[in-house]
Amino acid sequence: MQVNAESHLRSRKRLAQIYAPDLLAATLIISERCHFSLDELRYQYPLEAVVPGLTPAQTLRQFTYEGASQRYPQGIPASVQQQIEHELVLIADLKYEMYFLTVHDIVAFARSRHILCQGRGSAANSAVCYCLGVTEVDPSRINMLFERFISRERNEPPDIDVDFEHQRREEVIQYIYAKYGRDRAALTATVISYRPRSALRDVGRALGIDEALISALSKEHPGMYSREVLAERLQSALARLGPVYVSPQTELLDLWLHLSSQIQRFPRHLSQHVGGFVLTQGKLTRLVPVENAAMPDRSIIQWDKDDLDAMGLLVDVLALGMLSAIRRCLDLISVQRGYTFQMQDIPAEDPATYDMICRADTVGTFQIESRAQMSMLPRLQPRCFYDLVIEVAIVRPGPIQGGMVHPYLRRRQGLEPVDYPGGLRAALERTLGVPIFQEQVMQIAMLAAGFSAGESDSLRRSMAAWKRKAACRVSPPPGRRYG
Repeated sequence: MQVNAESHLRSRKRLAQIYAPDLLAATLIISERCHFSLDELRYQYPLEAVVPGLTPAQTLRQFTYEGASQRYPQGIPASVQQQIEHELVLIADLKYEMYFLTVHDIVAFARSRHILCQGRGSAANSAVCYCLGVTEVDPSRINMLFERFISRERNEPPDIDVDFEHQRREEVIQYIYAKYGRDRAALTATVISYRPRSALRDVGRALGIDEALISALSKEHPGMYSREVLAERLQSALARLGPVYVSPQTELLDLWLHLSSQIQRFPRHLSQHVGGFVLTQGKLTRLVPVENAAMPDRSIIQWDKDDLDAMGLLVDVLALGMLSAIRRCLDLISVQRGYTFQMQDIPAEDPATYDMICRADTVGTFQIESRAQMSMLPRLQPRCFYDLVIEVAIVRPGPIQGGMVHPYLRRRQGLEPVDYPGGLRAALERTLGVPIFQEQVMQIAMLAAGFSAGESDSLRRSMAAWKRKAACRVSPPPGRRYG
């Protein structure tokens, strides 16, 4: 708390009344010597997760190999050990060790309290995440592309999304506050901007427009149009209210429509993000503005989640209702069987379960219960877990718009021969020669064009973002040309 009200940018006139002219002139000299970019703004993760006497890199290596020994009690496969070493070197070079250690600490707490949690997304390409218990994708059973997760060329901080039981996530949140303190930990915010309906409602109420007319126009107006179309929608709304309704003056209606169009995409209010957390080594208020959240015992940062993400300030602590449902199922089975039934006790590749899935009897089955998924299941006829991976991935805009669905189904049903373009069998064999996953884009670029893993990830990102950026240009690596 400041002792006075002088913590603001004062006018030049006010400054001239306080300081001598030569002092004010000296500020210009100093400012010319100062060079600053927001790209330089970085922060340090808390060090609580580091083992005393060890560096962060040594601690991460120790935890990784301790986890690997538990994952592979018969010995770590040579390919997995090679993958682990590759990842640890890259993580150390980019100084991301504390991020991994922080996520590992949070996951370890949840598991110690028997709170179901699961990492997902591109982190599944990491053998280190698997050994730390953050993800459950075994690197010995699948080809991983770590650069899909972290790339030296991309130079962006990693992003590990971890889901927790939604009914017990508050325990994890309070653990974080208790361990790091409210002065060093806070949830992130999301800035809610004006959309058409909210703009019409707020501006209409500010101008004193009748609530009945505001509601009528909001229902007539799913999106922003030109002034002419908007005026037509207003007339339609007035007609719906009936001839007895007394319309406001035309000038007031014109001002309402004009101001509602003007404030589109302006910030409306600050809301709490679903699970982004920021943890710091020093006081959080030295980096970002913080306020108390509406819920007790919570703090919230006044920056938008995307801004924090760009600066590498984020740890995601997300909630997933299905994990709570799974927890209740496990508890019910434990009561019925008379012993503690855990996730690892569920039999793998159960034929009866796949029979149910092939019939599209999947209401309440996470990831495959939508109408689109249920219509695809009888056609794809999944009989193993990887079939489900393909099933979830193929019912997405990319494969559908890219024309990959029908070729894959025809090949799976034996109606079309399976072939692989020269040298690409390793990348396309598991999907019958049809590229479905983004990782396959990277593998194709590496095998066919000689891209490095980082270069192929840049290609993947450009392909994924071409609609947002209107065009993308990917230059071939030096010394190579596309054939």
